[in-house]
Amino acid sequence: MSVSDWAGSIADWRHALEGMKAFIAPAFKRSEQRASAGAFVDGLLSGVERKTGWMLAEEAGLARPYRMQSLLGRSSWSADELCDRVRRYAVDALGDPDGVLVIDETGFLKKGTHSAGVARQYSGTAGRIENSQIGVFAAYASRYGHALIDRRLYLPKSWANDPERRAKAHVPESVEFATKPAMAREMIARLLDKGTPCAFVLADAVYGSDHRFRRMLEDRGQPYVLAVRSNHTLRFLQEWALVQTDPASMIAELPPEAWQPLSAGEGAKGPRLYDWAWVPLKYQAGQGFSRWLLARRSLRNPRTIAYYFAYARSETALADLAAAAGLRWTIEECFLRAKDDLGLDHCEARSWHGWHRHMSLVMAAAAFLARIAANQRRKAFRKQNETSPRPQAEAA
Repeated sequence: MSVSDWAGSIADWRHALEGMKAFIAPAFKRSEQRASAGAFVDGLLSGVERKTGWMLAEEAGLARPYRMQSLLGRSSWSADELCDRVRRYAVDALGDPDGVLVIDETGFLKKGTHSAGVARQYSGTAGRIENSQIGVFAAYASRYGHALIDRRLYLPKSWANDPERRAKAHVPESVEFATKPAMAREMIARLLDKGTPCAFVLADAVYGSDHRFRRMLEDRGQPYVLAVRSNHTLRFLQEWALVQTDPASMIAELPPEAWQPLSAGEGAKGPRLYDWAWVPLKYQAGQGFSRWLLARRSLRNPRTIAYYFAYARSETALADLAAAAGLRWTIEECFLRAKDDLGLDHCEARSWHGWHRHMSLVMAAAAFLARIAANQRRKAFRKQNETSPRPQAEAA
């Protein structure tokens, strides 16, 4: 295998890009829209620092940003149809029986009060309460890579109950207030209904603490590893008495030998090493399934412990649950790359459909990059192991 083989420098990315554009083209009703969408994606993939209408127009050689702005605002096409095509394109490249679905949210800092869904609310991106929009996203991850495959803008109650603001931002009448876990339930159920191959569903404590989210997955026989807060209330019936406890208390009672050193997978700086422990939860489960409380302890600071609810086949090993829990970082990397490189957070559109159109187009560009990388990984996996040439040892 040559350097160009494993480095991927000979990949025909231009042909692949045209293939991606052809795949998403049916989402647009007119040839002008398809051309504008293609130019928009080209601009997202370019080195333009800000992916604004003016900048993308200049990159496309246009004198004015009218076409780019019209694509997000005035023109008539379905962002949901585009998003569905992006999902199919990404899953076709990344799909694997051992793949996972990951749910998380990300914030978009904003000025003013007119952009759909903007409000003073907590943003994990800023780490504090800020004037921002919040989007709930789903990502798909497998051994071949990861990509965002669904998105929805969170609509605070202050917006949901204000007909005038809704009308100005073109929020559809069918959109009602929904909590983020409720949005996640709908997104994951829809993705599973579409046959997305999924070994585990992963999410942070915002979603893991929601019993309706967990119940939906359990009713479908869908394994999960969901983060949960240390003080989450747990109640058990023990010897005809109701016992109340929490994850931190249950794990604190474990003997030292209950902890096992396991890797949570590769990180930016190499394998992420932790100690792991688990405790069976004596709640009713589906036939052949079990529930566990899972704990991950930092090697540097043993007081730093993360907790998870896990639901999977009874024969599942602790190492499998630890590996699944460690894959939640993939959606954070999706956010980081999409914001830093593709302008996920550069949306200028104020309307509901403008936000969803911008996100879907950025997701299309990100899925294209993920597919290029996935094809290279698949090619590498198919290669037979080759003996590395080594100089003969010098004679003594």
